[in-house]
Amino acid sequence: MRFMLIETESTPNPATLKFLPGRTVMDAGTRDFASPEDAEASPLADALFSLGDVTGVFFGRDFISVTAAPGVEWSGLKRDVLGILLDHFSANMPLFNMGSAAGFSVPPESADFGDNPEDADIVAQIRELIDTRVRPAVANDGGDIIYRGFDAGKVYLQMQGACSGCPSSTATLKNGIEQLLKHYVPEVTEVRAV
Repeated sequence: MRFMLIETESTPNPATLKFLPGRTVMDAGTRDFASPEDAEASPLADALFSLGDVTGVFFGRDFISVTAAPGVEWSGLKRDVLGILLDHFSANMPLFNMGSAAGFSVPPESADFGDNPEDADIVAQIRELIDTRVRPAVANDGGDIIYRGFDAGKVYLQMQGACSGCPSSTATLKNGIEQLLKHYVPEVTEVRAV
């Protein structure tokens, strides 16, 4: 049996830990599981939710973020999560069930707003800043931010993984992302989470 070390990192969200298996988790995109029903598409996410104390699982390029239920202490849950991750990756099990929508998915309730074609240049600038400046920094914290739309100066973003429900997410959105976008794209007046 091959030795495998999975590192853990804390995130700004105290309910979420980031697990780094030392290998690629997702070749492209990200995947957010917000419920046990969502997790049925992935044997790994399903196993993590089956612990009963997990309320969210997020797959990034080289990490898995796991969110514990309110009141659950990580001291006990961490060992169980590590056991599931070790078993999964040591056995080279598939990340997704056959026939499931693997990779990045957009839940219907959070579909894009539908940008005005006249704003195409502004939207391209916003998307590039999010992809090159924001998403890499947010991935370091165990999450992701997805562009959802631009309308009348307002940028709509969806927070995933450790960012979803994080106590500091509002500050990150307003003091970080909003200021960055306003600086480089003067047409932006506000950033909102959806």
